[in-house]
Amino acid sequence: MDIKTEKLIDQIQAGIQEKKGHEIVIADFSDIEDTICRAFVICTGNSPSHVQALAESIEEFARKGAQARPTAIDGLRNAQWVAMDYGDVIVHIFLPEAREFYDLEHLWADAAITEVPNLD
Repeated sequence: MDIKTEKLIDQIQAGIQEKKGHEIVIADFSDIEDTICRAFVICTGNSPSHVQALAESIEEFARKGAQARPTAIDGLRNAQWVAMDYGDVIVHIFLPEAREFYDLEHLWADAAITEVPNLD
């Protein structure tokens, strides 16, 4: 993964941790051909308002710390699963039930998975 992508992922992670998002997983696709991006960052929020706060924090940290803006954000209205597209990185913020149902981190068996310990 290149330095710019790593910096963006670091800032996304910091934005998640700032608002106490948990169960952060980074799925690195850089060694897999024909993927839509280089990485997924996946996390869980406790409520729809928490999911929205996480999205706002991620957006702020990515803009200030990595000079990156999402090309699209989807799912804010019901805030059960918010996807933020940063080109090389796609962020997924879930409520626990939606995360369990879609199980994104296990769809990519070939990806290098990094689980980030919760801060609390």
